[in-house]
Amino acid sequence: MARTRLAALAATATAATVALTALTGCGAADMTRQASPYADAKGSRTVTLSVQSWVGAQANVAVAQYLLEHELGYRVDTVQIDEVPAWDALSQGRVDAILEDWGHPDQEKRYVEDKATIKPGGELGVTGHIGWFVPTYFAEQHPDVTDWKNLNKYANDFRTAESGGKGQLMDGSPSYVTNDKALVKNLGLDYQVVFAGSEAAQITQIKQFAKEKKPFLSYWYKPQWLFEKVPMTEVKLPEHQEGCDADTEKVACAYPHTPLRKFLNARFAEGGGDAAAFLKKFRWTTEMQNDVSLMIAEEKLAPQEAAARWVKENEATWRTWLPS
Repeated sequence: MARTRLAALAATATAATVALTALTGCGAADMTRQASPYADAKGSRTVTLSVQSWVGAQANVAVAQYLLEHELGYRVDTVQIDEVPAWDALSQGRVDAILEDWGHPDQEKRYVEDKATIKPGGELGVTGHIGWFVPTYFAEQHPDVTDWKNLNKYANDFRTAESGGKGQLMDGSPSYVTNDKALVKNLGLDYQVVFAGSEAAQITQIKQFAKEKKPFLSYWYKPQWLFEKVPMTEVKLPEHQEGCDADTEKVACAYPHTPLRKFLNARFAEGGGDAAAFLKKFRWTTEMQNDVSLMIAEEKLAPQEAAARWVKENEATWRTWLPS
């Protein structure tokens, strides 16, 4: 299940923009058609990485970029592209690699199986999961809210000015094409999906709710550093079964747990030398990703500063990623 089908930055939206600007050098603009002219350039010592808008993906790119530049002598360009357009850019060689993909079966069939312009780059080592969450302080007061069958009982508690008299189910960016509207309809829930606009805006709203100890129901995902600041408890949706989400109009089941994967441009995968070999080996844990994410989002370090600190403290891990 794709993150863009499923759904993958800081204390405030402003801080998030600062962090993203530091990473991409271009702010939050969609750089789909402004990929590096060096991407896929034969014999070049430049690598172009696609960076997604959520902080975990930024952490991946920050550490990969730091090591490619400081240990392997490459120049690294980063390009912010929404998830599905990133596959097009990767296929065309406008970027060389995607380091965190949440599963796009349609794109994978088109570009990996049919066109063979993209190659799998191995697992990232992190398992992603999308779900509906309530603040733990509310779940402790009302334990039955964690069963979706009881959500209508609490619709008034989750109602906001934006939800039109229904309970609010808060989503993040409209670019994350979720199953939530279909789930609300097919499960007969008295809720309205309301988009915060971005991950950063959603984080800001969640933090504000938590500060005021207000109840909320939110689409959210793991891994994500915010759980360490605002404890949240997942609402159990009908169990996910293979194929239960194949028809996005009829879906009535929970989101799956998805091993996150990397993908490389096919020519880069075969001829990208040490850079391609390094990116194939790049594999870390959820805890490691969250460590870097927290530095970027909460401590407000520039991504490369966060990467430098992590690299200094974890040499035994990253040395295994370098080509032998």
